[in-house]
Amino acid sequence: MTPAPLKLGTRGSQLALYQANTVARRIAEAGGPPCELVIIRTSGDRLQERPLSESGGKRLFVKEIEDALLRGDVDLAVHSSKDMPALLPDGLTIAGVLEREDPRDAVVLPASKGANVHSLEALVAALGQAPSIGTASVRRVALLKRLFPHARFEPMRGNLDTRLRKLDEGAHDALVLAAAGLRRLGFASRITCTLPLSACIPSPGQGIIAIEIRDGDERVRAAVERISDRVAQQALEVERTVVDALGGGCQTPIGALATPVRDDQFELIAAVVALDGSRLLRTIVHGARADAHALGVRAADDLLAQGAASILEEARRAQAQNEHDSQ
Repeated sequence: MTPAPLKLGTRGSQLALYQANTVARRIAEAGGPPCELVIIRTSGDRLQERPLSESGGKRLFVKEIEDALLRGDVDLAVHSSKDMPALLPDGLTIAGVLEREDPRDAVVLPASKGANVHSLEALVAALGQAPSIGTASVRRVALLKRLFPHARFEPMRGNLDTRLRKLDEGAHDALVLAAAGLRRLGFASRITCTLPLSACIPSPGQGIIAIEIRDGDERVRAAVERISDRVAQQALEVERTVVDALGGGCQTPIGALATPVRDDQFELIAAVVALDGSRLLRTIVHGARADAHALGVRAADDLLAQGAASILEEARRAQAQNEHDSQ
């Protein structure tokens, strides 16, 4: 007898559908039940014209999907893990993740201009003193201000092909996007260069596809665990712990990346940056993969000892003011 299909909740964007279909295919290939995609329009999809910092942050991309999961309308949900809040709603859990794609941030120049730019130094020279850079990320803006203090940063949202077309038409001098999304959708050739970790520490969870389910749903958990990548899931736990221990959210300028360095160890790089780029606090810690939570807490404690609390409080006040001004 064919098992009852699982209802898989997802956004309807190009990238979201690619990720959802990948998870559905992996579950089927591993002998699990078939999945039926349920496309859910989120607040983030409806508020395309407003920056995330003025409309409640990235939680807007998951709230309606999580609500559907809690109601039982869907059995599992697939997200870009960097879009998920550090604290999940009661009753939900991340049951598994796929292997990590390139976690770095990527710079894309117009098709006619990026051929000879292959390093950070060449990028700075090519863009000049006051470029227009399209990105919707508070973290990226804060870090890029250290490289381009006179740049104009403008939010650019929507499907990836639309953003690339607008770039080529002259809307911006450059885009800064997650390398993972470009690679997954077949746009790897458009990557002019990736930003080194010395300049731009990725968002926690960047490059990882996360699968969220209801606590206690053992049928779905069993199907998800068959396809989950253990190392990527441990890395995600480390990075999300950093955000949680710092009291941060999706729209606070926090970077974190846990990289496996030996069979059982992670190197964790974490950072907090002031919104204007004037201060950058960094830490590098090492620890056992099996002790992911403790490793994330250690990094957060080090950043707090360096003064991260004042930077994060400034970011929270700025976000609250942006949301108030947009009402």
